[in-house]
Amino acid sequence: MRPSLLAPTLTSGACLLLIGCQALSPPSRLGDAGVPAPNSWAATREAKSGVDQRWISKTGGAPLTSLISEALNANPDLKASAARVEKAAAEAKIAGAGRFPELGLGGLSNRQKQSFIGFPGIGGPISTINNSFGVSLDAAWEIDVWGRLRAGQEAAIADAEGRQLDLQAARVSLAAQVTKAWLALAEANEQVTLAEAGLTARQQLANAVRERFERAIAEDGGSAAQVRLTEAEVASGEATLAQRKQEKDRAIRQLELLLGRYPSGKSIAAAKLPPLPPTPPSGLPSELLLRRPDIRSAERELAASGRRTLSAKLARFPSLRLTGSFGTTADSLSDLTNSNLAVWAIGGSLTQPVFQGGRISAEIDRASATEKESAAKLQRTVLDAFGEVEQALAAETFLREREQAATRATALAAEAATRSDEEFSAGTGDVLTLIDAREQEINTASQLAAIRRLRLDNRIDLHLALGGDFSL
Repeated sequence: MRPSLLAPTLTSGACLLLIGCQALSPPSRLGDAGVPAPNSWAATREAKSGVDQRWISKTGGAPLTSLISEALNANPDLKASAARVEKAAAEAKIAGAGRFPELGLGGLSNRQKQSFIGFPGIGGPISTINNSFGVSLDAAWEIDVWGRLRAGQEAAIADAEGRQLDLQAARVSLAAQVTKAWLALAEANEQVTLAEAGLTARQQLANAVRERFERAIAEDGGSAAQVRLTEAEVASGEATLAQRKQEKDRAIRQLELLLGRYPSGKSIAAAKLPPLPPTPPSGLPSELLLRRPDIRSAERELAASGRRTLSAKLARFPSLRLTGSFGTTADSLSDLTNSNLAVWAIGGSLTQPVFQGGRISAEIDRASATEKESAAKLQRTVLDAFGEVEQALAAETFLREREQAATRATALAAEAATRSDEEFSAGTGDVLTLIDAREQEINTASQLAAIRRLRLDNRIDLHLALGGDFSL
């Protein structure tokens, strides 16, 4: 497994070790979000801190853990996100390079021929050949007097931290997608089993009605209409079974894509809907701001844009640049090491921008507008995060009530189907009642399986909304 993909996101300190030398990560600007955090959630009074990081193993055990590990190593989207982290770290290092002196080692070699017109009485033209060799060490350094370059480097550091948080969010999101796809496959397996059982029951009923019709025992319900009705039910069951198998095939292919496999539709290890795991602690709303990687990434974007605004404003101040060189020049290569032939130069320049066609002012306006946009994006991200938590908490209550009602309906429908079958076999019940009872039994069982999967999906959504991570 690639540690860059599976390990939790690197801290800002690791980024500083890479970038180096006095430039610091910009301070947090979460206070600029402009969205006050309430004291408690509206949908629940639960206030325990912390998020369960072992929800994957509790949900699907070893099979699901293995699939998520495979996805983390092979998924193309996650690889792209990891590459963006490396790119941002390199860009931050590039941004800080301008704060250091530039050194360059140079050499030259020149051979020149020059001809002169001869003097009267001496003869034809005179020519001379001159050789020139040199080696030098050149240096240049722009002294960051006002901190313009440092502000640019700190902005790049914040960008790199944001990309690391994006990778963390993508990593957790991928794990959630794989889990949901696995649960969809588990439900599809149950739906196929229910459809097969329903088809078998319909076929048995159709055979029983056909036998009665063939014996022409009208008082027992044997009629041509009933035969056709039960045969139609069999055909409907066959169509339902084909639909359930199609849904299962689609779930397998979707899971294969998330795993980075070719979507061949090959059978994946049998998945069954697990029992509902314990509800994760919701904690305090204020803790959400520190846990959610998307909020922290949006905050880093605002911090970076703020430093770029400062850098644009500091561009109005004069810049100081020092240059120097040291080396030797000689007529032959053997004299290049002769210290008596050394040459050196040192100089400095101070440049004050006077007129650039409004470029600096436009750069400031652009940076300020970007900072305002980042602030608004942070506000939107915080509001969306609060909304996602409240929706998931509220959905937990409603889905629990739906499951309880569906469980009762399934039990009653199964009992009704059993009684209807007994009455039909005894000759006291009619075929229409039995068909309707069987249909209710199949439909309520199918609805219960769907609701169970919705509750599991909602638990995953709640875990993501709370900013939870995971461990394998």
